[in-house]
Amino acid sequence: MNIHFDLVYAAVLAGALMHAVWNALVKGSDDTWLSAINITAWSGILAVCILPWLPQPDAASWPFLLTSLVLQVSYMRLVARVYKVTDMSVGYPVMRGTAPLLVATVSVLFLHEDLGPWALGGILAICAGILCIGLPARRLTQQAAGAGGLKLALLNAAVIASYTLVDGFGVRLSQAPAAYTLWIFVTQGLVMVGLGLSARGPGLLRALPARWGSGLLGGAGSLISYGTALWAMTLAPIPVVAALRETSILFGMLISGLVLHEKLTRQRLLGAGILVLGAALLRLA
Repeated sequence: MNIHFDLVYAAVLAGALMHAVWNALVKGSDDTWLSAINITAWSGILAVCILPWLPQPDAASWPFLLTSLVLQVSYMRLVARVYKVTDMSVGYPVMRGTAPLLVATVSVLFLHEDLGPWALGGILAICAGILCIGLPARRLTQQAAGAGGLKLALLNAAVIASYTLVDGFGVRLSQAPAAYTLWIFVTQGLVMVGLGLSARGPGLLRALPARWGSGLLGGAGSLISYGTALWAMTLAPIPVVAALRETSILFGMLISGLVLHEKLTRQRLLGAGILVLGAALLRLA
């Protein structure tokens, strides 16, 4: 292991914490759809302020950006729906935990990413730990499935895996990782606000300013978290970064228990231990 990967490892873990925080802001809101729009709007505003000072992405990356826009908007809409019908401590692990397994499978089978045994072991352990946290008890699982929560979470996992792969290659082609990331948030923010206006009318513009604090915090966390992940994908294999980023579930579980007062069962805590083991295996890769 070298200092180069140590920096990537630490940065992705910090981004994972920020990701868990903004998801908790959505889940803790009295209106998850409005909260999702608020966060994407603020992340777009922050991106606009920074973009003029950066070199712009190469034209080869723009098709990936447009594809990512569709997937990112779908992701945010599904996040709002998942948190409306089930606990964060169930929906979040399933969404985030299934995605890296899908990314690793596609990367190894079709994209010829070279992963060693430690990396593969770490990815599988992280997936096992996260799913253990996300499916802690039959009663909760049936409750989530009955409301459509699990199905929506699994659908969103496929969306997460898709935009991870798209952006992993797009950011490498862009030759400007920071600007590529910022354009994602600018376009996503515009589309999300447009969808909100079409659904709720001008009242949306009156509701957003009252939530500026959580929007700014969540928007900054979302932007920095994903920007860090895309930067890391230019330096390390996409499946490794994707799996390591999902250690955010450990932070998310703590937040769901301590802040949102959701029940943390013994099986969820066991899953957290397996997750940490997976992160350690990736550290040895």
